[in-house]
Amino acid sequence: MKPAALLLLITWSAMAGEYAVLASGARLYAERHETDGGKVTLFTQTGSTEIDAVLVVRFEQEDFRAPEAVVPDAPSPKTKPVSIAELVDNAARKYGLPPAFVHAVVTVESGYHPNAVSPKGAIGLMQLMPGTARELGADPSIPEQNVDAGTRYLRDLLLKYDNHAYRALAAYNAGPGAVDKYHGVPPYRETYSYILNVLRHWQKPAPAD
Repeated sequence: MKPAALLLLITWSAMAGEYAVLASGARLYAERHETDGGKVTLFTQTGSTEIDAVLVVRFEQEDFRAPEAVVPDAPSPKTKPVSIAELVDNAARKYGLPPAFVHAVVTVESGYHPNAVSPKGAIGLMQLMPGTARELGADPSIPEQNVDAGTRYLRDLLLKYDNHAYRALAAYNAGPGAVDKYHGVPPYRETYSYILNVLRHWQKPAPAD
């Protein structure tokens, strides 16, 4: 058989007809075939090809589909997970606050524990109350959303109180209502202690992950 004829007849497409499976593994498409002694003739629309019958292992009908080769998925590129320190840095830059200031708040609020929950129900790294988180459109159990929303809230408090850090921190701890009621830092021991702790940590370097 001529090589050109063989190339024309080898096909994997599912057309009407049959396939002659050769001992080599090759499959030759034909609309029909005839066997005469030691020869097999394969008929197609373009003509016919005669081959030795001993070369044909079997015939398969047109509805046969060879198993498709399984191509393994390409490995996805590995991305380095963002650390908590990076989350804080990114949020601080996003809202125009000194990163060290936001790190100090996170240190005092949760000690960098994303699963921290206070007895009063505050959640996560920046200890957001569920109601506050809802107002900010955040899920406080997700560290990225917790830090972003908490930093945004802190920025809003600083704007509200003309960048007065003491009052903004007091409002973050005790609520804006308490600060407005007392026209300044409310006389709560817990709030005073909170403000001093944040200021104490303000100049300390952020923890390394």
